[in-house]
Amino acid sequence: MKLKITTLSENTASALGILAEWGLSVLVETGDTAILLDTGQSVSVPHNARVLRVDLSKVSKILLSHGHIDHTGGLLPVLKLVKPDVQIIAHPDVLDAKYSGRYEENRHYIGIPPWSQELQKLGARFNLTKESVQLADNIITTGEVPLVTDFEQVDPNRFYVKSDSTWQDDNLLDDQAIIINHEPGLIVILGCAHRGMINTIYHAQKLTGRKEIQMVIGGCHLIWSDASRIYKTIDALKVLDVQKVGVSHCTGMEASAMMAQALGDSFFFNNAGDIISIDGAKIEVS
Repeated sequence: MKLKITTLSENTASALGILAEWGLSVLVETGDTAILLDTGQSVSVPHNARVLRVDLSKVSKILLSHGHIDHTGGLLPVLKLVKPDVQIIAHPDVLDAKYSGRYEENRHYIGIPPWSQELQKLGARFNLTKESVQLADNIITTGEVPLVTDFEQVDPNRFYVKSDSTWQDDNLLDDQAIIINHEPGLIVILGCAHRGMINTIYHAQKLTGRKEIQMVIGGCHLIWSDASRIYKTIDALKVLDVQKVGVSHCTGMEASAMMAQALGDSFFFNNAGDIISIDGAKIEVS
């Protein structure tokens, strides 16, 4: 099984002409299948696709990892480039009115833009489910990720959902990832890992019945984590024997530096414009 994974949007650009934008979007291609995880925050995906000569018209499925604008804000411009009957897979909570801010007077809206009519005109079909979804042969979504580790939790007092005039903590139940059941080991592509990077990997193992992890890439959401959680995450990655770890977006520079030092050659930064080619056990990042 040959795979090509292209990061179309991320906080940092890897080459001249690539647009960096806070957020994430990753394209997975294998054979005739093209699946997009997230759409960035605004215009970075269409721009970078043109620069990288990526044909988005082949995309038949889009997974929204969760409902924050930095992962969904580019949906409208992306839909103008993908297949007209594209299926958008997401958790039902993706459409919640999501806000960020510790104090009520400073909270601001960070949810998916209200584009329902425009999306329908472009032929978008939503598949809203809490369960794992088959995206292609050997490629599935995690669906809802349970919290099982004793060190990973959703950031307290930071994310909220507003219903009418009532505020509730947002436990980010909509947070999910892509799992590729590859012969040498699972490949897990994270959006933000709000539910925990290690929790997500454990869930991928449970869903597939496989222990081997070839690669994990994407946002690890360690940006606000203390050293204890970061070290426990690193220890878990070592126990899991993850062969490659490519961090992006919300991982945070402190956590990234600690992971780079601890994981050595298995670590890399996964930035906008990076292309990962996988052929069996061979992984090349360019």
